[in-house]
Amino acid sequence: MRVLSGIQPSGAFHIGNYFAMIKKMIEYQENQELFAFIANLHAMTSLPEGSVLGANTREAAAGFLALGLDPDKSVFWVQSDVLEVTELTWVLSNLTPMGLLERCHSYKDKVAKGIGANHGLFAYPVLMAADILLYQSDRVPVGKDQKQHLEVARDIAIKFNNDFGETFVVPEAEIDEDVAIIPGTDGQKMSKSYGNTIDIFCDKKTLKKQVMGIVTDSTPVEDPKDPDKCNLFAVAALFLSEDEKADLANRYREGGLMYGEVKKDLLERVWNFFAPFREERDALLEDQDRLRAILKKGADKARDVADKTIGEVRSRTGLRYWV
Repeated sequence: MRVLSGIQPSGAFHIGNYFAMIKKMIEYQENQELFAFIANLHAMTSLPEGSVLGANTREAAAGFLALGLDPDKSVFWVQSDVLEVTELTWVLSNLTPMGLLERCHSYKDKVAKGIGANHGLFAYPVLMAADILLYQSDRVPVGKDQKQHLEVARDIAIKFNNDFGETFVVPEAEIDEDVAIIPGTDGQKMSKSYGNTIDIFCDKKTLKKQVMGIVTDSTPVEDPKDPDKCNLFAVAALFLSEDEKADLANRYREGGLMYGEVKKDLLERVWNFFAPFREERDALLEDQDRLRAILKKGADKARDVADKTIGEVRSRTGLRYWV
């Protein structure tokens, strides 16, 4: 089974990215055919500065590799290095009903949050469909907020197949209902757009500021506390064994627990957990030739699949006009 997933280089990786998506992708490469990419074309909707996008793309690629993505066990590339995806986006755009895109809530939500309205933002689901269909993906792990976009991709694939003949695999969404939302330092879902992240690759001073800034309630030290309603506990639990979680939960309920002590322990656990990953990422960023070679190899493997798909599309649509 071919599994495809992408991550935008929209900023520094945080522990929410890791536990909700990256860790799962790395596990996939052991038993599935994993296609994973850095979605830099998508990121242009929110990162208009070229220098920032370029740096973020390099850092995201190095970070993903450092966290365990193995380019020998998976196909890993930067989206814009296989430009067949832009050709397929145009072809699919000519099949996609306006009403289908107008119903997508993501565009409305982003505009409501102040992101400038443009065609790229509006047509985002078509580019996402091209990403999925170009590589004949069987399954696409998505969060609940991306489920509608996957349904758009399915609709487009079915329409193309009906109009031009069987060409695309109709992908299935994989939505893990058991994946908890990783809370940020303010208790909302951890997100760069909320400024409430705990970053993976920052220096220790920055990490300390983020961890110590986790919002807690004003329950007196001596009083019992509810671990199930505490975002500090939820974050700390990510780095604890089952026995350690049970022990910390008991300390909450017994009273006498100081949130500051939990934060100090969490700081050390986060720092130590990601220490080897930070070292590998730094090494990759220092050795640009090595990083470039890995990404080129991945793009070449991705293009082998993309070329076959786009060749079929050209033939069926008349873009390949010779016999």
